[in-house]
Amino acid sequence: MIPLRFPLNAHFSHYPMVAERRRSGYDKTAMLRFWVLMVVLSFRAFGAAGEATIDAAVQQMYNFNFPASHEILNQCIAAHPQDPLPYAFRAAAYLFYEMDRLGVLESEFLADDTRIIAKKKLQPDPTVRALFYKALDDTASRAEAALRANPNDRSALFSMCISQGVATDYMALIEKHQFSSLSPARRSNNYAQRLLKLDPKYYDAYLTTGFSEYIIGSLPFIIRWFVHFDNVTGSKERGVENVRLVAREGHYFKPFAKILLGIAALRDKRPLEARDLLADLARDYPDNPLFRKELAKVTATIGAAGN
Repeated sequence: MIPLRFPLNAHFSHYPMVAERRRSGYDKTAMLRFWVLMVVLSFRAFGAAGEATIDAAVQQMYNFNFPASHEILNQCIAAHPQDPLPYAFRAAAYLFYEMDRLGVLESEFLADDTRIIAKKKLQPDPTVRALFYKALDDTASRAEAALRANPNDRSALFSMCISQGVATDYMALIEKHQFSSLSPARRSNNYAQRLLKLDPKYYDAYLTTGFSEYIIGSLPFIIRWFVHFDNVTGSKERGVENVRLVAREGHYFKPFAKILLGIAALRDKRPLEARDLLADLARDYPDNPLFRKELAKVTATIGAAGN
């Protein structure tokens, strides 16, 4: 926003007529600047044609402003009710809301395997859970219809990649059904592989394939023997490289890739890398309190280690 400046030597009370003219000019300038600011803010949420955009909804989701994200997604759905993509991001917004509410995204949780695999269930909000699964069903019904008409519909493939991915996270992290969550994980990987065969530069899809590599590589050998994902070898290194690719080139999932890389850095005792990733996230999403909180924690850890 352009700062408003006053002449340092201006004393309006000494010059009533001049003061009045200056106040009038200031009022007009201030109002003009106000309306310019409103237009800029509007363009963040709406495209040139005045329609709400997925980009704006995702921006609000990463800022953890979930009501605003849902409001924009509702407008996207009203404008394009048969498009599966906003329904998929609606499910993602419900997932992020629950993970934030339950503390699942905090570093102490995700960096501690015992907390992730603990059988004690968290307490999901039943209303949000119902809305989450409804959004998954809405995504599937529209994406499957699109894929029947055109098996190479990239938006439909990507929508199913997202919906099955967030289903995996919800089942594994919130409902604590880790083994059962491999089924939607496999489906998400299948859709991602199909999409990447059509378009190897659909970078967001590499988040799914990278996650699949890392998860399969983390399974005990005896379980891995019975679990098969297409084009997945179980290479953790390849998985991390795919996630790094998304952090560089991704669109919707670039921030989420940085979150995953930050968690991996903390787990592998690389706090400097985690700090840099969190600093990027805190800068890009200043309204997200979690990013600032985690950045402060890792910065304090680095400082304590240096003393």
